[in-house]
Amino acid sequence: MTSIPTRLAEAQAPRYTSYPTAPHFHDGVDGEVYRGWLEALPAETPLSLYLHVPFCHQLCWYCGCHTAVANDYKRVGAYVGLLRREIGLLAEVLGHGRPLSGLHWGGGTPSILSAEDFTAVMAQLREVFDFQDGAELAIEIDPRHLTAEKAEALAGAGINRASLGVQDFNPHVQDAINRVQPFETTAAVAGMLRDAGIGALNVDLMYGLPHQGLNDVKQTAALTAEIRPDRVSVFGYAHVPWMKKHQRMIDTQALPGAEARLAQADLAERVLQLQGYRAVGLDHFALPGDPLFRAAGEGKLRRNFQGYTTDQAEVLLGLGVSSIGNLPQGYAQNDKDLVSYGKALRGGRLPVVRGIALTAEDRLRRAVIQALMCDFAVDLDAQAATQGQAGFDFSESLTRLAPLADDGLASIDGGRVQVSPEGRRVVRLIAACFDGYLGAGGRHSRAV
Repeated sequence: MTSIPTRLAEAQAPRYTSYPTAPHFHDGVDGEVYRGWLEALPAETPLSLYLHVPFCHQLCWYCGCHTAVANDYKRVGAYVGLLRREIGLLAEVLGHGRPLSGLHWGGGTPSILSAEDFTAVMAQLREVFDFQDGAELAIEIDPRHLTAEKAEALAGAGINRASLGVQDFNPHVQDAINRVQPFETTAAVAGMLRDAGIGALNVDLMYGLPHQGLNDVKQTAALTAEIRPDRVSVFGYAHVPWMKKHQRMIDTQALPGAEARLAQADLAERVLQLQGYRAVGLDHFALPGDPLFRAAGEGKLRRNFQGYTTDQAEVLLGLGVSSIGNLPQGYAQNDKDLVSYGKALRGGRLPVVRGIALTAEDRLRRAVIQALMCDFAVDLDAQAATQGQAGFDFSESLTRLAPLADDGLASIDGGRVQVSPEGRRVVRLIAACFDGYLGAGGRHSRAV
């Protein structure tokens, strides 16, 4: 078992899918600011897209996403119309033919879209953007509601990677999180997708769930390996009922403690490694032939709002309610309120309502945190020079890091920081030492 002091396993830290993190966004970035950022992008800049669908067939109590239950398809269909309006507005600003290197449909449950609506949106995107050869076109799927016909429609629209939500295969855990999904259902959907031509599969798991024990984690990881996805993520459940009120449906007394969570994470890793998977970053695993594994070995692993990725695009455009875009100038987030989001689009306005413009120091600290989260090492002097900040004083960050180094979780050699094998589990805490905003507001999930 990883030797992590309990006090650290119980500590809170951001997930660092962005820097600065979302709690520090503000309303000084709006649709007009965003428009200016878009207009400044060179025409040859490769873009990546994230499209958010905020609807599910049923609400899972563990969920931390921005979503709601759609009681009938009319609501989903109306949302598709808004999404297409937003694509049209982007086309007005950017023009046509911008190179697109990647696309990710997230949610919610993006596979809730009808085959006709999904195909229409993808066709519109192809009219606006120049899809590059080899672009990864991915979608998140709820296996409980996918048919062979829908799988074929996704493949026909160009989807080449699918992520299957699972969390845990044990019935008593599924009951506790309001997501009943037999293993046979997931395995059948994996077969459907492969038969349709979507061969690249991810499976998302969780530890730290209510009533979840070591045997549950072991069985879930072993069953997942039987499906043989290319990638597996094993996230720690983030219990944040102050942000997601539906999580109050979960019995907090049934949640594993810090030491149990740590043991679960370690066990899942051991089981997956025995089945041929290799650790990538903090919480991802991949088969040796998968591009994610190769990217990690080549120092090209990246981290964004979807977790670890191979996408090298410097620009991520977020479409849909609540989605976040990442541009050279900063981050821009769409309105979280569906009514206001729709009102802006019907008025011909980009629906961005908050974000943050990056300072030179933000860019440097982001590069440092990205290196720690992806490579588990960083040369501070080299990063400072690359970012035009040669001689930047990291002494305060290194002082904060010193106690973790004393615990054997990291080493400091001049300006070089190396995360130890034991420290990988709490790399978020190590990265937090370089966060210039930490302590200025916002609550976070446990580090393990």
